[in-house]
Parts: sequence; C-alpha cells; structure tokens
Amino acid sequence: MKRFYSFALALVLTLALAMPAMAGKTLMMATTTSTANTGLLDELIVPKFMKDTGIEIKFVAIGTGKALKMAENCDVDVVLVHAPGAEMKYVEKGVLIDRKELMYNDFVIIGPASDPAGVKGMNVTDALKTIEAQKAVFTSRGDNSGTNKKEISLWKAAGMAVPEKAEWYVQTGQGMLPTINIANEKNGYTMTDRGTYIKYADNHGGNAPLKVLVEGDKVLFNQYSALAVNPAHCKDAQYDLAKQFIAWMASPDTQKAIGEFKLLGKKLFIPNAQ
Repeated sequence: MKRFYSFALALVLTLALAMPAMAGKTLMMATTTSTANTGLLDELIVPKFMKDTGIEIKFVAIGTGKALKMAENCDVDVVLVHAPGAEMKYVEKGVLIDRKELMYNDFVIIGPASDPAGVKGMNVTDALKTIEAQKAVFTSRGDNSGTNKKEISLWKAAGMAVPEKAEWYVQTGQGMLPTINIANEKNGYTMTDRGTYIKYADNHGGNAPLKVLVEGDKVLFNQYSALAVNPAHCKDAQYDLAKQFIAWMASPDTQKAIGEFKLLGKKLFIPNAQ
C-alpha cells in the first residue's frame, strides 16, 4: 500500500510538471472584421487549424489599422489584413515580416433598390461625384479599417476631398455590418467588401434591402494577406507559430477549403496564394 501511494504521488507530480506542455499552443491574431463577419474564421479557419496542427487560435476582429497597431504594440503574433499600402509601411518599419498574399474578393458600392442618386452601373469615380452632387446619404466606417482606407483613397482618386464635414456623409466608427445597417436605416449608400455583403444578404434570406449598384472596377480589387510579427521587434512574439499558420493558410488543402467556403452559393473569398 505504501508503494502504491508513493507511485500515485509521483504520478501526480509528473502530471503537474507536464501540464504546460500538455496545455497546447495558442496563436494570437489580429484581423479585419470581414474575416469574422463572414464566418470564415469561426466556421472554417479556427477549427480546421486546430484539427490539423493542434494549435489554438485566439483572435480579435477589428479594423486593419487597429490590427496593425496591435502588432506594433506586441499584442499579437500574426495579422490577417487587407490594406497592402499600410501593411508595407509596417514591413518597412521592421514590425512585420513574411507577408503572404492568401485570398481576395472585391469592394462594391451598395444602396437602396430605388437608387435615389442614380448611380447604378456607373464607374466608381462617377458614382462618388454623383453621390456628392445629390447630397445622398453615404455611411463610412470612419475607423481606419482596410475598407475605410480604400474608401478614402477612392474619394481622392476621383479628385475630391473626403467629405468628412458634410451632413450627408455619416461616419459610424463601427464595423462593416453595423455600417451597412445604418446605411439601410438612412436610405443611403456605403462601400463594403463583397464577402461581407454576401453575409448581409444571407442574414436577410438572400433578399438584402441594399443592393450592389457599383462594381467591377479594377481599383476595387481587395487583397487579403497574412504577416508575422517580427521577433526582432517583439521579443515574445511566437514567430514559429505565426510562420506555421501562414504556411498552413497557403497550403493547397486550406486554399481549396477557402475557395469552397460559400453562402447563398457564392464564394466569399477567392484563394490566390502563390
């Protein structure tokens, strides 16, 4: 009996010492709201990565600007974002490394089916000029997200100042789905990535109150990429886990799964890892 208790005590101590190793690994990620809103993370990426690697992903879905700032502040190990110009600035500063393009969709301008400003079928520049001339309500995220950065660049590319102080220009400071809902409440327009629009349409049984009115311009291309936090910038960054995640996202199996992830029979993201 004494030998049994000695063995039991030794077993308990061994298990206690082994607990950290048995607890598994956790990757901290900051990402854009569209990857969460569409269900891509919760329904596909997070459970599949855990199943394939045994590594848990804990993520926060915020605007790309804030996600990049979290990387700079050493709060995460990897980012999954969609603002190439902003991403490269953080690469140049040495905050992020190993940028890998993974998937894309496109941006669209949506509005009421009645289209009070009459922008349906226009190119982006003409649509924005018409919205301003008509003083039609336009809701902007106003949150420094990847979508907000793109929207601001489109006003400027159209030769216009961003109408930040105009009464018809509403900055919500919120994510994409809430911003779409506010546009609908105000019978106005907004710009969204197509994946989030499909999710919005799915939330309405496939018959969304706001319709896609402006689409197809090359400038509306929307690339998503993953970048690892540089361990030379953040000494505690789990660089090995970040590298593993990026390689896994770019793998043929995961790329195939992303391409097959659909709502209403439509792809939310198109894989394009090279």
